[in-house]
Amino acid sequence: MEKNVTEEKNNEIEDLLKPEGLSSKKRIKNLIALSILLAGLFGGSIFVDVIQMINGGGITSKKLSKSDVFRSAGKTWVGYSESIIKVKVLTDDTCSECKPDEVLIWLRRIIPTILTQKVDQNSEEGEKVISDFNIKTIPAFVFSKEIKETEFFQQAPVIFEEKDGQLFLKADEVGIPIGKFIQIPKIYDYDIKIGSEDAKVKIVEFSDFLSASSQTFHSSIKKILAEYENKIQYVYKQFPSGLSLQSGNAALASECANDQRKFMEYADKLFESQSDWEMSEGWQKFKNYAWQKGLNGKEFDKCVNEKKFQDKINKNIQEGKEFGVSETPVLFINEQFEGGIISYDILKNAIDAELAK
Repeated sequence: MEKNVTEEKNNEIEDLLKPEGLSSKKRIKNLIALSILLAGLFGGSIFVDVIQMINGGGITSKKLSKSDVFRSAGKTWVGYSESIIKVKVLTDDTCSECKPDEVLIWLRRIIPTILTQKVDQNSEEGEKVISDFNIKTIPAFVFSKEIKETEFFQQAPVIFEEKDGQLFLKADEVGIPIGKFIQIPKIYDYDIKIGSEDAKVKIVEFSDFLSASSQTFHSSIKKILAEYENKIQYVYKQFPSGLSLQSGNAALASECANDQRKFMEYADKLFESQSDWEMSEGWQKFKNYAWQKGLNGKEFDKCVNEKKFQDKINKNIQEGKEFGVSETPVLFINEQFEGGIISYDILKNAIDAELAK
């Protein structure tokens, strides 16, 4: 089609250029017509740009080359040299806490060329994204490969996980608020567990023996265990603070106590003696507590000296990070999440609601 139009215009040009039998006026008219025809053929975009500029509906290439910021059609336009970066925003319309607006405002400040695509977690595409990256919380953000060209990525590549040309932004690494958990922590054979495996209510806690809030919650969970007995199962997952070596040592010591079926007794001592051991060094305080609680001292010493359960603790920490844990305690009561200061009443009401289902 384009070839036929071009040939037709060329024929018109040749006819216009034939001098035979043309008067001066006719020749001038033809030259004017020729000028218009040539302009239309080779500079059509110029006419379009002029019309657009008159109407306020477009921007010429000339204007774009002169400025990165300009005003048109009642808006201020800003030009960027960066590529368009597509980002899939995984969310759920039924969840009021899952709105990504604030995070997107932050992202646009540092990556102004992002183009968002909303993906519902229950859609086929949403389920695939969740499966590909083992996503546990929403909102979640998955970027196209162009993100790797940005300064933001160059400064912090560790906060992204790459798969098949897409990059998942790790929410826990950047402190993105959790709107909703779409998975809950698994209970493994190696986890510290108290209560029946057949209990209707499973309580999973990520805790740190150096945390004041975890210390306060410990008295509530003891009371709950005594009140509900085999109706619940309590699962303790270690999440020691990375700010203190003794926090990690306390976690390891409690695992060694659990190895001798003395976890709760030893945990009681660690929480009540927090101020005693947190400023100490080495293992002596923890070994003294083991002796006071009637543990086999020789086995306990061997356990802590060899760091027998360090790999298990590392797995707990990694799991906690995947669920966005940054401060303790963090609690899952079946599929219900509780974080921050958790009182006995809050815990009891949540358990009763689950038992009533």
